Amino acid sequence: MTALIDAQAIADFQTNGATVLRGVFADWVDVLREAVDFNVANPGPDGRFYTGENGGGRFMTDYCNWTRIPGYRDFIFNSNAAEIGAALMDAGRVQLFHEHVLVKEAATDVTTPWHQDAPYYSVQAEKTLSLWIPLDEIPRERTLEFIGGSHLTGAEYQPQRFNGQALNEGDGLLVLPDYDSHRAAHNIMGWAVSPGDAVAFDFRVVHGAPANDSPSTQRRAFSLRLVGEDATFVRHQDKVTSPPFPGVSLQHGDALSGPEFPVLLGAP
Repeated sequence: MTALIDAQAIADFQTNGATVLRGVFADWVDVLREAVDFNVANPGPDGRFYTGENGGGRFMTDYCNWTRIPGYRDFIFNSNAAEIGAALMDAGRVQLFHEHVLVKEAATDVTTPWHQDAPYYSVQAEKTLSLWIPLDEIPRERTLEFIGGSHLTGAEYQPQRFNGQALNEGDGLLVLPDYDSHRAAHNIMGWAVSPGDAVAFDFRVVHGAPANDSPSTQRRAFSLRLVGEDATFVRHQDKVTSPPFPGVSLQHGDALSGPEFPVLLGAP
């Protein structure tokens, strides 16, 4: 594991809520590219395509396809992702929450607004990790950005749809600050990344991404959402969650379990 991540990366993840890991999945780039390209051509029931006001390219998102796309399944169960997750989260057990693909085609003027992932999710956990794996070269000006340390504030912000409307009206959560109007006042972090790198971040850290203004290069990314041994299922009554997990029969507060959430490392 020391060849993949070091103590500084672990410390950065714990302190800032995000860190970059160089080349940790270089051997999996071709597998994931083939799988993501198949997914774009064959979206699942939750697949969505968005276009900006000026048309151009599409922003495609989809999730929970690992049972039907062999490349995703191969990566999830046979890569070092679970071991990396255990080290970053300081977890004795690592469990899959879901996988998520995000593709911004060339000339896609759709931004990913600032948000936290945790308020969208039907899981509660202190040990959480997303591994965002770029499959194309992504310069600093088009990369994922984070508000460093925002995962430690205890604030929970209202999740929104891409049109700016609240996902769940009246949910009582805080409205996100206007980070873009005061960028210099915040610890905004981001890295230029190459295929096979990974950006690791906590579900609670505030993050977002700009539009892909490249006229010729798409921005493909595969994300893996992992949790530690403390994860429980959250049953949101009359609230939309993303992913929705309509077939899961767990009750509120149950330990996360079942075939949708396999244990990847440690005792079941």
